[in-house]
Amino acid sequence: MNQESAYSMVIGLEVHAQMLTQSKIFCGCPTQFGAAPNTQVCPVCAAFPGVLPVLNHQAVEMALRTGLAINGHINRTSEFSRKNYFYPDLPAGFQITQYEHPIVEAGELFIEPEGQPRRRIGITRIHIEVDAGKSLHEGIPGASWVDLNRTGTPLMEIVSEPDLRTPEEAGEYLKNLRSLLRYLGVCDGNMEQGSLRCDANVSVRTNESAPFGTRCELKNLNSIRNVMRAIVYEAERQVGLIENGEKVVQETRLWDPDKGVTRSMRGKEDAHDYRYFPEPDLPLLVLTEARIDKARAALPELPEAKRLRYMQQFGLSSYDASVLTADKDLATYFEAVIDMEEKGVRPEAKSAANWVQVELLGRLNREGHELSASPVPPQRLGKLLLLVQNGTISGKMAKEVFQAMFESGQEPEGIIEARGLKQVSDTGTIEGEIRKILDANPAEVEQYRQGKTKVFGFFVGQVMKATRGQANPQMVNDLLKQMLAG
Repeated sequence: MNQESAYSMVIGLEVHAQMLTQSKIFCGCPTQFGAAPNTQVCPVCAAFPGVLPVLNHQAVEMALRTGLAINGHINRTSEFSRKNYFYPDLPAGFQITQYEHPIVEAGELFIEPEGQPRRRIGITRIHIEVDAGKSLHEGIPGASWVDLNRTGTPLMEIVSEPDLRTPEEAGEYLKNLRSLLRYLGVCDGNMEQGSLRCDANVSVRTNESAPFGTRCELKNLNSIRNVMRAIVYEAERQVGLIENGEKVVQETRLWDPDKGVTRSMRGKEDAHDYRYFPEPDLPLLVLTEARIDKARAALPELPEAKRLRYMQQFGLSSYDASVLTADKDLATYFEAVIDMEEKGVRPEAKSAANWVQVELLGRLNREGHELSASPVPPQRLGKLLLLVQNGTISGKMAKEVFQAMFESGQEPEGIIEARGLKQVSDTGTIEGEIRKILDANPAEVEQYRQGKTKVFGFFVGQVMKATRGQANPQMVNDLLKQMLAG
């Protein structure tokens, strides 16, 4: 919908986060991604008759930490239930989940889309549940395969309140949630591999005070970009129906990223369709105050707190601090750069922020590399910045040295020595070059002294050319002004 539309959106997101446990939630099978089909399956996760689940308490810890990180209410007693439905890749015919009494309720996450004020987005609940398998539709014409490797993998379903109002807000919410999960070490956030999956509930209404419209649930959203695209399309589809005098039907719709459309998948089920009842093979999950306090004390510095610290401690802008703290590995890299110390001096934080964002990330993006594959470790970049700060090389030279470091993996000092890039900061040498330039250009000297100061740039350029760009720029400027003043 465009900005002038008479309708507004109401958006809620349901995010399924695959927890980074070493084994499945109710058995000892591994959770490694990419294993050969049906090689990580046992009688428990394949739902053979007579088997019993045993709860993986690492999954409980991860859900607990996530609940604390979103300022949620931790239910001291929660309950597992059976959600009954049939899918070919759900061998038990039901999903073990949490329904009436989830582990976490009433949390929050803050977003600040570019150019917009900071907003609180409510999180209704986080509940623990078991993942289904995966249907594969290639290999046998007219038939499908079922891979049960993923069956039994522990999930957190994180359900937002319908507080989001634009696709941009939905995208920002997902980015912030993914960043938080990665900081906590509970989910790798890889949407392409399916370890973070999102369903969007979308409806439209005529204004902010009008009742909510009929919502549709959108599935198959495998990237933040596709979440935003699907929301836009679905909102416009619903507006078109209303404008034509038709009704929006509550249903589940599938997003087709190639065609950029949603299509009907099935009628939207309500809770009674699933015939929930308490899981008879699992007792109540009881959390003690000591366990909750221990989990709270072990929380790392979270993205929002780190962002505010970067602004206060290092004087970074909100934008720079947000970029550097959005990814835990990037924040760790940046902090390692500014922790580099020689002779009691450390790289300046603002300069380091620029170099990490522009030079390092720019080159990595062009090369298609992840930060983890950077040939320039943070300590080496920190050395380079200190060489600029102490006047050994200029900022322009540093960019040349950085490119050589990226390509060769060498230390900056060796590159500077081999290429003869050391900056000239000797006053006598620079004065001698300036004197030659002034003597060779008496007309330009006279112009400058008559007030035509634009010619000053000409002299700077000539001196830098004569010194092959190695003269200290600040010294060149200062000495030129003195010598031109006569």
